[in-house]
Amino acid sequence: MTNTRLARLREIIAAQPYEALLITQAENRRYLSGFTGDTGVLVVDLTQTFLATDFRYYEQVRQEAPDVQLVQVTGTTADALADLVRQKGYRVLGFEPHAVTVQTYGQWREAMPEIEWVPTEEVVEGLRAVKEEGELAAIVEAVRIADEAMAHVVEWLRPGMTERQVAWEIEVYMRTHGAERLSFPTIVAAGPNGAMAHAVPGDRPIQAGDPIVIDTGCVYNGYCSDLTRSFCLGRADDDYLAIWNTVLEAQLAAEEAIHAGMSGVEADAVARRIIYDAGYENKFGHGLGHGVGLAIHENPRASFLAKGTLPAGSVLTVEPGIYIPGWGGVRIEDMVVVKEGGCRILTGAPKMPLIGAAQS
Repeated sequence: MTNTRLARLREIIAAQPYEALLITQAENRRYLSGFTGDTGVLVVDLTQTFLATDFRYYEQVRQEAPDVQLVQVTGTTADALADLVRQKGYRVLGFEPHAVTVQTYGQWREAMPEIEWVPTEEVVEGLRAVKEEGELAAIVEAVRIADEAMAHVVEWLRPGMTERQVAWEIEVYMRTHGAERLSFPTIVAAGPNGAMAHAVPGDRPIQAGDPIVIDTGCVYNGYCSDLTRSFCLGRADDDYLAIWNTVLEAQLAAEEAIHAGMSGVEADAVARRIIYDAGYENKFGHGLGHGVGLAIHENPRASFLAKGTLPAGSVLTVEPGIYIPGWGGVRIEDMVVVKEGGCRILTGAPKMPLIGAAQS
């Protein structure tokens, strides 16, 4: 698969002013080489691929990326790259400005003053947006594990447990049922904390009747899942049910509408219109969804600020929400595969406004 991906990248490089592209973004590096280490610079030109990294990763490169030429870093990475650049005779190099610190860029320029540097914009990310069959299989498994973890915690949760305890229970379940790690720190937000879209679990005990938002996901074979469910514990009042049903209506409408070629702005507008028409115009401040793959947030995007369209084969979250300070929030999130004429919903966790029985 990496050879096919490199071939696609080389078609892009051939049309650019740079002779080679330096790749430092971790997921991009893995996507193109198979190397999963957290340090290294991948250099791709029209015919060859090099990976500069230090002693800690030499053997890992040989095992994970046998077709890549290892550049052994024994001093600084900038000096090792400079030696390669002079050996190959490069004069113009592309780089990923979003994945290079100012300090590192300065070191490169100092070590290679003869080089013209060309910043690129999401070159590899554009390739990653459309998932291959093996990538989809890994994502489906990551989704399955998250679904099971949510089902487990819904049965396990009782009044008096803290947000932090619930988050830990979800993490333990996923790690002991096939997950490599979490996609991101699990969000468990009860009561007023649910008004914060990215709340951090604390020691607040969850009470009967509390609205609860749980947002979690895991990684399987490098690929992420993302799942949110909202519900009340034990009892729910009419206000909560009205808000929950509005969010569900917005989500289902978006999932019905999403298809390949649709713009991210158009997809977002389907859900946003329903929420705004229900009177919550200032209560849905984030976008409808984002791509998921090797990274938890990647292309494509569905939001009021999104650029471009949703390509067939991309994987997207659909996660509208309503957030009311002092009260709480509701967010419901699935993952879907964008297809011609529609989308395939991957997430299977039930959507319920109420769980458990009231207990004290």
